[in-house]
Amino acid sequence: MSELNYKTHLVKIDIPEGLNIIFGMSHFIKTVEDLYETLIEASPDLKFGIAFCEASHKRLIRTDGNNEEMIKKATQAAFDVGCGHTFFVFLQDGFPINVLNRIKNVSEVVRIFCATANPIDVLVAVTNQGRGVMSVIDGYPPLGIETDKDKKERTEFLRKIGYKR
Repeated sequence: MSELNYKTHLVKIDIPEGLNIIFGMSHFIKTVEDLYETLIEASPDLKFGIAFCEASHKRLIRTDGNNEEMIKKATQAAFDVGCGHTFFVFLQDGFPINVLNRIKNVSEVVRIFCATANPIDVLVAVTNQGRGVMSVIDGYPPLGIETDKDKKERTEFLRKIGYKR
């Protein structure tokens, strides 16, 4: 049995204010086109960019989207993380909650690591074969426990933005 040698690498992905991301794993080159179709059907007003890291053949970062700035951001995040079969979707003028289940139902999507507006840290393992996602750290640790006042603010906020009646 051969010994597995690896190193870890931490990649920080900052999410500019007003944007959200979906970071996941897929398994086939058609991911980019299928994610594009899924997002455009779900919300035609959504601005988005997609980047997918091929894990074999040419091993390119495949891109698509309907907004050049979002495509650039997704491409940079995919390049920085550099793990095969991973994808980034950057969203503007919409939220992951509006499209997440549809993305999960794309036939080649195998995992969603996170969907967030928070900065993330991606812990990457690097072996002789390549790179893989070990974990994702989304946002910051809790500062306390919700009080009755906090509960009231939360429920009012959800109603204010239209997610609850």
